[in-house]
Amino acid sequence: MGVFTYSDESTSVIPPPRLFKALVLEVDTLIPKIAPQSIKSAEIVEGDGGVGTIRKISFSEGSHYSYMKHRIDGLDKDNFEYSYSLVEGGALSDKVEKISYEIKLVASADGGSIIKSTSNYHATGDVEIKEEDVKAGKEKASGLFKLIENYLVANPDACN
Repeated sequence: MGVFTYSDESTSVIPPPRLFKALVLEVDTLIPKIAPQSIKSAEIVEGDGGVGTIRKISFSEGSHYSYMKHRIDGLDKDNFEYSYSLVEGGALSDKVEKISYEIKLVASADGGSIIKSTSNYHATGDVEIKEEDVKAGKEKASGLFKLIENYLVANPDACN
């Protein structure tokens, strides 16, 4: 089994505490509200929101996938760090056994955030995963992130 690692760094005008709350702590209610064309629902199906919790995200009609389930592997609210693994549905296939993600938000000098993310794609057997294979998913995630950021800019009282 090979592992393909994809790391990225981006910025946001939203400070880490507020962005972390939106992306991690309140994502189940926020995403279906601001992106109903993409996400039908997001809910905790097992656990209390901490490490070990399973979250199910159901996609809207016409999506490439019907749902996916994430397991929370790490949650550090004080340092704005979050890690989770895709454990069912979504991009998992006979070629990809598991995908794990790590996200860390750091304050930037301008009052916003630096978002550091790493994705580890665990291939089955001798399958080789290339960067272009994961770009489409990264572009969708980036689009969803921009929706969240724009929502927070337009609604300064949200996720405080």
